[in-house]
Amino acid sequence: MLYLILKALHVIFMVSYFAGLFYLVRLFVYYKDTDSFEPERKKILREQYRFMATRLWNFITVPAFTIMLLSGLSLLLVHYPEFPLLSLEPFSWFYIKAAFLIGLFLYHFWCYKKVKELNVLDGETLQISNLKLRQFNEIATFILFLVVFTAFLKSAVMVYWWQLTLGFSVLVLAITLTVKLVNRAKKNKS
Repeated sequence: MLYLILKALHVIFMVSYFAGLFYLVRLFVYYKDTDSFEPERKKILREQYRFMATRLWNFITVPAFTIMLLSGLSLLLVHYPEFPLLSLEPFSWFYIKAAFLIGLFLYHFWCYKKVKELNVLDGETLQISNLKLRQFNEIATFILFLVVFTAFLKSAVMVYWWQLTLGFSVLVLAITLTVKLVNRAKKNKS
């Protein structure tokens, strides 16, 4: 029963954490979108986006991340009480998931740096292109797909790795092209 409760908590806070990441980077995009606004409007909106990003990071994203991490580690300890990582097979699906989680932690750190940057910019522009921000906005989606498919398929990931890799590559290509097309249409509209 404890395992199922921990698993439910892990999934709930994983959803909360990713919701925070999705919206956080969208706030960075909105901040960057104000580059062409008149000064007074730009100042008001940038201050609001900075405030929202900081609050989102401090009160939703980081707490959800912490509980997600703790419940995930607790799941390992409950399922493998002796020593979790030594109990797994050498090429277990878990190690693939762990590699994706390292990517998630790097993305988390990038988001942290951007929130800090917004807080010291004092309304100045972000030194990253709008297109790059929109592409970075999709990284959390890619990681979510990788982690969830790996966790649900478990050992089947090792058997069907090439089909999954092909499917994921198509997904990445489709999303990347969509972002570029939307950005190009936005520029043409302006």
